Amino acid sequence: MNELKLRGYSPKTIEAYLKYNKEFALFTSERPASQITIDEVKSYLAHLISEREASARTVNLARSALLFFFNEVHNKGFTNIKTPKIKASLPTVLTKEEVKRLLECAGNEKSRLIMMTLYSSGLRVSELTKLKWKDLELDDKIAWVRSGKGSKDRMIILSDLLSKNFKQISKNSTYVFSGRNGSLTTRNIQKIVTNAAKTAKINKKVTPHTLRHSFATHLLESGNDIRMIQELLGHSNLQTTQIYTHVSSEHKRNVRSPLDLL
Repeated sequence: MNELKLRGYSPKTIEAYLKYNKEFALFTSERPASQITIDEVKSYLAHLISEREASARTVNLARSALLFFFNEVHNKGFTNIKTPKIKASLPTVLTKEEVKRLLECAGNEKSRLIMMTLYSSGLRVSELTKLKWKDLELDDKIAWVRSGKGSKDRMIILSDLLSKNFKQISKNSTYVFSGRNGSLTTRNIQKIVTNAAKTAKINKKVTPHTLRHSFATHLLESGNDIRMIQELLGHSNLQTTQIYTHVSSEHKRNVRSPLDLL
């Protein structure tokens, strides 16, 4: 675990890596790492695919966890372990009308502000839980994500409406959205979004991340530069951001059919 912490891995990644290494230890009858062969690693991954019917994403995560342990910690030098390709699926995006309905169906004002912040700024849910009042610059309508994904700080934008709402709130806690024991949990926020989507009768799978996808897509449809959107989202690779060009319906509507040009 210390090696993972020293590399700056997130608590979620550390948890996943430990889980798959514990499972692998049981799979190999807890034999010493020095005795483990590459074929046993392959057998375990094959077991995940055939017996557990694990998804390609799960198998790839398990592979990364095992390679980190055996190569980075025990210097085994395992290479050439092939796993299934992760199917590239397009993200679910809400229309602007659906976003309005979602906000109107919030259970209370706090829930509405949580969803407004996710959509206004394109935050990851984990980043929202850590957002502190001291990170907000309401007069300039910006805020700062501290130690986000990849341990990087980045600037995010706040809407005029959200900034005005925040100015009216009493700042008597460290976190912008506080719970009983500090900040709200990701599970709390997921329930808020899911319940609002049910009430709004939105027939899509709606999660906090859906609001992040919608933020990016709607910015792109409004003519904003994709590199600026990349920075606002905190993507290290432009290719990750370019997926939103495939889901932007506005751009597709503006393309004229060649039949109309005959």
